Amino acid sequence: QVQLVESGGGLVQPGGSLRLSCVASGFTLEDYAIGWFRQAPGKEREGVSCIKGSDGSTYYADFVKGRFTISRDNAKNTVYLQMNSLKPEDTAVYYCATSNFLELHPTLYDYWGQGTQVIVSS
Repeated sequence: QVQLVESGGGLVQPGGSLRLSCVASGFTLEDYAIGWFRQAPGKEREGVSCIKGSDGSTYYADFVKGRFTISRDNAKNTVYLQMNSLKPEDTAVYYCATSNFLELHPTLYDYWGQGTQVIVSS
C-alpha cells in the first residue's frame, strides 16, 4: 500500500526556515519522482518542486528558485524540502505526491500525502 506522510510544517517568521519531510512507504523511491505542491486558502494547488528518485534530477517553480531546495535520501525513502527566506505568501498546506514524470502538473501525480501546514507570519 502506497503511503506518503509529510511533516515539518509550523509557524515561522518571515525570513525564517523550515524543512519539510515526506516519508514514503509501499514503493521504492528510486522508481518514481516525488513532487512538493502547496495550496493556500481560496487558491488552486500549485507545484513547488520535484525530484527524480533514480538520479536526483530536480525541477523548481520560478517563485521558489534560490530559496527552496529539494533532496532525497533513498535509504530512508524520504524526500525533503528545505525552505529558506520564507515569505508570508508561502503560507499554505504543503503536500508531497508521486509521479512517473519530473513535472509539476498535479494531474500527473498519483498518490498524495495528507499535507502539512506552513504559516509564515510575524
